[in-house]
Amino acid sequence: MRAHPADCPAVRAIRRPLVLAAAAGIGISLWWRKNPSACPYNQRFWVQLPHPFITRARLAEILEPKARERLLEIGPGTGYYTLDIAARLDGGRLELFDIQQEMLDHVARLAGERGLEGIVPWHGDAQDMLFEDNRFDGAFLVTVLGEIPDQDAALRELARVVKPGGRVVFGEIGFDPHMVTFDGLRERAAAAGLEYERRLGTGFAYFARFRVPAAAR
Repeated sequence: MRAHPADCPAVRAIRRPLVLAAAAGIGISLWWRKNPSACPYNQRFWVQLPHPFITRARLAEILEPKARERLLEIGPGTGYYTLDIAARLDGGRLELFDIQQEMLDHVARLAGERGLEGIVPWHGDAQDMLFEDNRFDGAFLVTVLGEIPDQDAALRELARVVKPGGRVVFGEIGFDPHMVTFDGLRERAAAAGLEYERRLGTGFAYFARFRVPAAAR
């Protein structure tokens, strides 16, 4: 009787490390899920990878950045979305807010190399932002909300610093161990006073736009 190919020593030798690697990956993902934190700067290659389904073009479509607006990006990472949005503001201002100074410095260097003006970095915690009320015309954060330990506090802060009538856009994708589901986001955002408007994409990968009610304050 011939042995099944899967039972040969060579296949077993290859299969075992693959199984171990998959198990390790699952274990790390579960740990990250239970221990939300920002991606460390020394692992920035993760945030520099292509973002399928939540592309720069789709973000621009749902965010609708306009000339001379003042926008806020929470957790810009190494600037995957930042530079494209900043280039669309034409005399406006894109303020970046991140808990990691290294990320902010990285984006500032890239902006300088490309001659982009109007990008202003701020270092701080999204759970307690240093900005005054009604500062921004809009805000966005992509695969960031799930990294914040107190998401409800961050949502309340966004509702506070964005002007009444302003929009807040969230991006999420299933590859991210910190992904916030669409239903979960809608519930939490509503509790923070944000009104849902529309979504691009599916439950696996989406951008969702909310508004700060015009009569909120």
